[in-house]
Amino acid sequence: MRFTAAISLLLVTLFAAVPLKAEVVNFYAWGGSPEVNSYLRWAKKELQEQGIQLRHNKVADASEVVKQIIDGHSNADIIWINGENFHALKEADALRSIAGEIKAMNNINPELNWQTDFGESVEELEVPWGVGQFNLISRPGLFAQKAVTAESLLNAARENKGRISYPKPPEFHGTTLLKSLLLSLHPRQRSVFQQPVDSVNAQELTEPLWSYLDQLHPLLWQQGENFPSSAGEQISYLANGQLLVAVSFNPNDYKTLVNQGRLPAGVERHTLSDKAITNNHYLAVPSSSNNPETAKAVIEFLLSEKAQQRKADSNRWGDPSVLKSALGSSLLEPTDDLHASWQEYLEREWSARYQ
Repeated sequence: MRFTAAISLLLVTLFAAVPLKAEVVNFYAWGGSPEVNSYLRWAKKELQEQGIQLRHNKVADASEVVKQIIDGHSNADIIWINGENFHALKEADALRSIAGEIKAMNNINPELNWQTDFGESVEELEVPWGVGQFNLISRPGLFAQKAVTAESLLNAARENKGRISYPKPPEFHGTTLLKSLLLSLHPRQRSVFQQPVDSVNAQELTEPLWSYLDQLHPLLWQQGENFPSSAGEQISYLANGQLLVAVSFNPNDYKTLVNQGRLPAGVERHTLSDKAITNNHYLAVPSSSNNPETAKAVIEFLLSEKAQQRKADSNRWGDPSVLKSALGSSLLEPTDDLHASWQEYLEREWSARYQ
């Protein structure tokens, strides 16, 4: 009996010493930002203490992952999306309804317009993670006003030939610059861009944009024959002085990048048009997820006060918090993004003219 008891005690001790296998959560998120990647490495360490292995699958283009999910060939448990990618997944009935099951949603900023995503009703299929606001970052003195009009951008290009550019659409920063120019060129018709593109006279509405770009492109870096491939590349050109302006979707980038030594002190932040195109970026769980409950636990953590504060730190990522505690934070004056259907239309028409 004593021998049997000793063996039982030994087995209990051995099994107690063996760590339980961590639950793996495959998170598909953009991998093109050092700040985002560093933040997710921190989150991975934090979640390990909860027995969760967060696996950051770095994405260059979220639309590729969306296609895989719709086709049934993805192991994604969480995807970082918004806009046309959310629209495609919703249309394919490829997302779980999760917002009502996430306790942290009780702490979301009530002023945050998260229930629609590029004009599409969210219907609890995704939860807000952060706030994006399109802005320009410029060398000091390039623009006299904080709000840059289409005309003042054109004048700056005339006065500084070859030192202004923008990312090549369909890179989303480049496409958003086109949207911002549309809003600047149609200051009294903003509501029309909240409608699906096929329900309005898009050709007539965009004609001023193409005429404007025909004037702008010959004045740009490399005469508009080539464009930076990304916002990150444009930031590098701003840092080394090739360009005088860069684009960003993070309203804190002008501070964060200086703090990190990636841009010189004194750079300025501007809106293109009088308000900044603003949208939320979201987390969603595909219907095909193999681990939806643990995926929701990851989302609870990413929406926690601790995780949101670290994300908003301008010495780290600087992405604005979505929580009530962020009320009063310094954001740019917002305007809604265009309906999701404008994205593909603008990219197609731009490519037909300038590729």
